[in-house]
Parts: sequence; structure tokens; C-alpha cells
Amino acid sequence: MSSTRIKLCGFTREIDVENAIEAGADFIGFVCYAKSPRFVTPERIGQLAAILPSHITPVLLFVNAPASEVTAALAQAPGAVLQFHGEESLSDCERFGQPFWKVARVPVGNGAAGFDLLQFNQQYRPAQAILLDAKIDAYGGGGHSFDWTAFPWSHPELNANHRLVLSGGLNPANVTDGIRLARPWAVDVSSGIEQSKGIKDRTLMLDFYQAVRSAHT
Repeated sequence: MSSTRIKLCGFTREIDVENAIEAGADFIGFVCYAKSPRFVTPERIGQLAAILPSHITPVLLFVNAPASEVTAALAQAPGAVLQFHGEESLSDCERFGQPFWKVARVPVGNGAAGFDLLQFNQQYRPAQAILLDAKIDAYGGGGHSFDWTAFPWSHPELNANHRLVLSGGLNPANVTDGIRLARPWAVDVSSGIEQSKGIKDRTLMLDFYQAVRSAHT
């Protein structure tokens, strides 16, 4: 299994971005959803994304956003990946000509309540990645996990293109187990590396990185 990529999400402060760079992040996420406590404006995105070295990709998270909001945020971080967390159609995701991730909101409990990941994967095949997150009212960042055993991770349709991102309730204590079970292309964490909403913890970020790497030993 190749090394799993790391996305740290929900940044609002320069010091936290700097610590995330030190902690070995591959992607840094900024929330462009006004109802989130981690929301940042396009202007703020520009200030924070300017800190990132070239090998770290910014990811802009949207929830059913109008095109004008996506365009405004992209103007501040032109090289960003777009992450669509709502009910966006494939055409909604593709219209900006940017690499994008589509979030699969997986029901919590009851074996993922029959959610068909294979069908979802087919529906959004042009996506750079499919991010699996627990379905909650707040559209992520709530620290909830779904049933990791509900999906056939070794199925060729899921395993062939190596583009799944595991998210939802990850933290330094459980991410190693998640990687060994699901074998994702990347993992995504927000609340699991925080002191409070939008305020990151340097030690937790470093611990998360080490836990990810230990999954490959």
C-alpha cells in the first residue's frame, strides 16, 4: 500500500496553517460555507492560501453554493481543488474546469443504511476523488464516524483508481485502523485535530501525521 495522503481541514488562522505545513499535510482545507463555525471569506482564503508552499494544495469546501461564490473563492486560490459537500450534480461540479472532490454523505449506523457507494462512485467518475463523510446536519466537521465495515473496500470498482478519501470522526487514535481497513487514497480530518471549532492543535496534527504513517509499517 502506498503512502496515504493527508488533508487537514477547517483552517481560520495563519499559525494553524503554519503548523499544518510542519505536520506534513498534503492538502489544506478552507470552508466556504457560511453556516459553518469554520467559515472563511474569499479574502481570508487568499491570505491563508498565500502561506502554502507549492507542494501543498488548497481545497475549497462548498455546500450547494451559487457559481458566483465558487468563482470568488477560486480567484483567491486559483490552484485549489474544489470539494462539493452538498447535493451538487456532476455538471455543477464540472462547470468550473477545476479538479474536484465529491462528498458521499454516508448515513451513520445500520450498516450505512444501504448507501450504494459503487453507484455513487460511478455517478461521479470524473471527480479526482470521492470523499466519504458521515451524514450529519452540519455537513461535516462534527466528529461523527460511519460504519467502516459497510463497504466492500477490495471491490475492483473502488480499488482500481485509488481515489477514495476517508473522513468522518477521524483522529490520531483511530486513523491507523481506518487506513488498514479501507486502504484509502487519502484521509481527511477537521474536528479531530482541534482545540475548539476552527482552532487547531499543533500536537494533535503532528500525532495524526504519525498515526497515518504508522499504518504503513
